[in-house]
Amino acid sequence: MRQLFVVLALSLFAGPVSAAEVTDATGRHVAVADRIARVIPAGPPASVLLYVLAPDKMVGWTVAPNPAAREFLAPPARDLAAIGRLTGRGDTANIEVVLNAKPDLILDFGTVSPTFASLAERVQQQTGVPYLLFDGRLENTAASIRQVGAVLGVGPRAELIARYVEETEALLDARLKDIPASARHRVYLARQQNGLETGLTGSINTEIIERAGGINVALRGAGRAGLANVSIEQVIAWAPDTIITGTPGFYDSYAASSVWAPVPAVSGHRVYLAPRLPFGWIDDPPSLNRAVGMRWMAGLLYPDKFPEDIRAVARSFFKLFYQVDPDDAALDRVLAGARAGPGR
Repeated sequence: MRQLFVVLALSLFAGPVSAAEVTDATGRHVAVADRIARVIPAGPPASVLLYVLAPDKMVGWTVAPNPAAREFLAPPARDLAAIGRLTGRGDTANIEVVLNAKPDLILDFGTVSPTFASLAERVQQQTGVPYLLFDGRLENTAASIRQVGAVLGVGPRAELIARYVEETEALLDARLKDIPASARHRVYLARQQNGLETGLTGSINTEIIERAGGINVALRGAGRAGLANVSIEQVIAWAPDTIITGTPGFYDSYAASSVWAPVPAVSGHRVYLAPRLPFGWIDDPPSLNRAVGMRWMAGLLYPDKFPEDIRAVARSFFKLFYQVDPDDAALDRVLAGARAGPGR
């Protein structure tokens, strides 16, 4: 992985306006304004990152939070409109939307690849707006948080968030180190209504499984990476003892489908629906929301190693990251999504 770094060497343009040259995760050297007030997130992961670090700088959401999610977000950011997305599936924003928003910066956070690097360069050339992409993989998340905090001028806030991520990872490492591979749970992530989309080993969507001590059964094959559609026969052959899903439709229907019955996780009643408020705790989107997801999943897989009350963990996380303090009833609504065993 390329190490991210920010060069904050100031240079003068015409007049008294200063700029910072930033090297993002693609290796592009981009000049950005020294003071950034308006930021467009390029995709949902960047939306979450921007909200957590600098909600006052948000121009809008890529996808507006639904009413249930808005309860767990602070005003006025929670009420911002959707402006569409520039990256990923179903990109809906266009150059005119970007220009009309008059941003100082376009921020992206997630997978770093030639495709996304090319997109960043193309959009920057078309709009004249600086476009930065930072690495969203878990192993680089803390570093990326600090880099974005420096760019946005919110270093102290970014440091608090980065330390939380690092401390969470250190906690997981310390408690999981003595669990041998033979004793680790074999996990399948079921996406979409039919449960047959998943993330292959190494995908940003499923790296949380390995980080929480599980073994992702969806091994990456030659020429395959990221998300993939698989067959039920393949899932049966993988024989996961645990299934995690963030899709209520799948969770509520799998038990009534005879095709899923041979899967060990189904017969063993180890199918779990992850919480989804205000963002998915697994990969919807794969952003800072996964910090609490790691704690939840590790406790799910190895409760003896992680005996903490997930309610207390969630409340602390929400106060720091989302800047809201949910009461007991609100936490009940969040954790009501974390169901296990046969669906309806």
